[in-house]
Amino acid sequence: MTITTRTVPTRVLLTGGAVAGPLFVAVVAAQVLTREGFDLSRHALSWLALGEAGAIQIAAFVVTGVLVLGLAAGARRVLHPGPAGTWGPVLLGTYGAGLVASGVFVVDPCGGFPVGSPPDCLGPMSWHFQVHNAVSMLAFAALTAACVVLARRDALLGSRGRSAFDLVVAAVVLALLGRPGYDGITLRLAAATVVMSLWTTVLALHLRATA
Repeated sequence: MTITTRTVPTRVLLTGGAVAGPLFVAVVAAQVLTREGFDLSRHALSWLALGEAGAIQIAAFVVTGVLVLGLAAGARRVLHPGPAGTWGPVLLGTYGAGLVASGVFVVDPCGGFPVGSPPDCLGPMSWHFQVHNAVSMLAFAALTAACVVLARRDALLGSRGRSAFDLVVAAVVLALLGRPGYDGITLRLAAATVVMSLWTTVLALHLRATA
């Protein structure tokens, strides 16, 4: 029998969505603290997919993305056909797909990581590095847009506190990633990842409570 999201209970999909964020942050944090040569002030989290232990981060991207895709499917069941019932799940699904693609298309060794790689990242990028950057930016943009779409829904339903939370998350991500220049970019990317992971967890728990 083929297993699809249609055969999985809505609450299970949403529970998986709630787990996705903390799981990703925990796996990343463990690697940041233990991978030799990795420096968060110089290396983006995506660089953890390189080296002998890179499979751990690749798996983290793919598993988290699949869980977020499940969240998108569960969100559609709860939200459709009401406000945000179409675009909310679509944007969440885009974010999940972006995470999966980020694990499939890895970056190039550079910036001194893994140890022994070129000390900078000024050389030409491989095609898979370019794809990784594109899907990562799409994922960040999609989830930020999802925050705005869900904020509108919450406002229409009279949930001003939740609407404000959604908008604050969107504003924080935009402030972190929309700032021009590359100063502190790896730290800003990491902070935005944590904030977005928190938001998906809060959203999944909220939808699960109403499913």
